[in-house]
Amino acid sequence: MYVGQILQADAANGLGIRVSIFVSGCTNQCKGCFQPQTWDFEYGRPYDEEMEEWIMKELGKGYYNGLTILGGEPFEPSNQREVVKLIRRVNKELPQLNIWMYTGFTYDKDLVEGGCRHIEVTDEILDRIDVLVDGRFVEELKNIQLKFRGSSNQRIIDMKKTRETGTLVLSELNK
Repeated sequence: MYVGQILQADAANGLGIRVSIFVSGCTNQCKGCFQPQTWDFEYGRPYDEEMEEWIMKELGKGYYNGLTILGGEPFEPSNQREVVKLIRRVNKELPQLNIWMYTGFTYDKDLVEGGCRHIEVTDEILDRIDVLVDGRFVEELKNIQLKFRGSSNQRIIDMKKTRETGTLVLSELNK
């Protein structure tokens, strides 16, 4: 996995102050994407142990509310296998932090068993994160007044409640 950018003290990609990691590689390639350079699976720097240590040290500073993983596309299969390792570590070492993920895929179609992006670690990722913002960016539905998403078709999903109940539960942030 490659990482195109890491933002410190980010307040645009989730509630509170966050570390946001933009992974590289995306097959969706949405028209009007704000980060088309991240479509390339080798854009940026390779994700390695040194980068992970830096992320964990930064997250441990005490003023962060959480971690956001976006892209590119975190749910590309090659990215999921690395992303899950970071999520496990954050859950274990910094359990007070919440984790948001963004995907151009649709939770209840593409990320469920039998879906086009469901692999052996997908369910673990979905069980461990707090919020999933799903859906392709659709330029014709772009709305800059929406919180934490770019187009009106995208949803902010409360993953804890969704996984507990077995039915999709939208976050109150959708309003």
